This record gives sequence, C-alpha cells and structure tokens, in this order.
Amino acid sequence: MSSLSLKNISVVYNENSSFSKKALDNINVDFPEGKIIGIIGKTGSGKSTLASLLNGLIQPTSGQVLLDNKDIWEDPKKIRDVRFKVGLSFQYPEYQLFGETVREDISFGPKNMGLSEKEIAERVNAAALFCGIDPKVMNNSPFELSGGQRRRVAIAGIVAMDPSILVLDEPASGLDPVGREEILGGIVRNSKERGTTTIIISHSMEDIAKYVDRIVVMNKGSKMLDDEPKKVFAHYEELEKVGLAAPQVTYMMHALAEKGIPVNTQATTISEAVETITQTLKK
Repeated sequence: MSSLSLKNISVVYNENSSFSKKALDNINVDFPEGKIIGIIGKTGSGKSTLASLLNGLIQPTSGQVLLDNKDIWEDPKKIRDVRFKVGLSFQYPEYQLFGETVREDISFGPKNMGLSEKEIAERVNAAALFCGIDPKVMNNSPFELSGGQRRRVAIAGIVAMDPSILVLDEPASGLDPVGREEILGGIVRNSKERGTTTIIISHSMEDIAKYVDRIVVMNKGSKMLDDEPKKVFAHYEELEKVGLAAPQVTYMMHALAEKGIPVNTQATTISEAVETITQTLKK
C-alpha cells in the first residue's frame, strides 16, 4: 500500500498573465497509508485542484507531490504509472465515461495496465458487484443510465484498477440514502480490509463525520483545519463563518446542552447521538 503527501504546494493558474489566480497557497497535507481522509470546503476553496494534483492530472506551480516519499514529477515520463497507483474519480461521471458499454468502460483501466483477458474480466465483475451495478446493464451504454448509476460505473472503473490510493470527488452525489450507504460503506470496508488510502471530497458533513478518520478543511486555497472529525466540528462556529457547517447532530447536541441536558456535545453521528441521549435518560 502507499502513502501520499503534499509539501509546500502552490498552484497558480495563468501564471505571469493579468488573469493569474492562486488556487492553492503553500499547502502541506499528509495522507497516511490505510487511512480515510475527508476534504471539505465551499466552492472555490481549492478542493478539486488539490484532487487533480494527487494523481498527476495537473502539475504544481511549486512544491512536491510525494508518493511513497518520491516526487511524482521527478520523471514526468512515469506519470502514467502514478495514475495506476492513485485512482481519481471526478465529481461529474459524464466527464469520465466514454465506453460504448458499461462493461467496456469499467474495463478501460485494466486493459491499459496490460492484464490478461481473464484478469480483466474478473476485475470488471468484482468492481461492478462492489459498486452495486446490476449485471443486466453491463452491455448497455453508460449514457442510458441515471446519474446515480453513472456515478457507480465511474467509481467501478477506478476500483477495477485496484489502486493503492483512491481519490473520490463527491462519490455519493446523486444517490439515495441506501445507495450512499452502499457506496460509502463499501469504500470504507474496502479501505479497511485492503489497507487502501482513501481520500473523499464531499459537501455532506454527515457522510464525512460518519466515514472518515480525519478531515482537512480548505478555505480560499489554504488549509484551515486538519484533525479528527470531532475536533474539527468542535469549531462549528468558525466553519459557519467560511460558508460551511457541522453535521446536524452537532447542532442538536449543543442545543440540548444549552438547555442543561448533560449530553456529549462531541457526538457527530446519529448512532453517537442515540448513545449519549440513552445514557442521559438512564441517569
């Protein structure tokens, strides 16, 4: 498995022109092996730019992207190998799908890895099963599917390459609650079982609170907070000032505490809220 780090990373678009814009400003973030890291921030905070850096889709203006302590741009000719190790799923699946059939689309990555037909078929079937794709649609065009189904196909195409690091931009967007649990729950189980480093970018504070080990908060191209979920959401008033929020459970716990009910205000998930409220009632 692999670790990933950003060291003193800055990204400036249209550098040396009157339209130059600094998207990231001296970012330092570590993504340790086997951990699930959430990245949050309002639109324009630098989240998507950061994601594009992680597998070499774009090159930093300054600083280093380190994969297993080696700069991925040390030899630009090997950047293709980096993309097999660091799988990136974009926010909008229609930008990522181009195969004539769902099966062809999922198999694109494994084919480019030079795998045998047998191994390609095994990976495609396993990835489709993992992402909850109905076998009946495998020979259909991905563009005939709903937005939620296309998202599953896009993620399956990444999973089929068996990367040691997964970067998922809004992986559960467009899915109903059951679908969100299937995809995100499956991603977490896969990460834990295989030791995969997983980076999830999401606008859903509930999803982030429930599934990740650590949260990186981005604001205007800079890293604002970087800590475990409970400690990050304890700064909910600061998050509100930059257009973000804590999970609804956090607000509920603080409202109860303000009324003198001794609950754990660090609860961030429904299960934690139920536990602390139950304990309080027993007293």
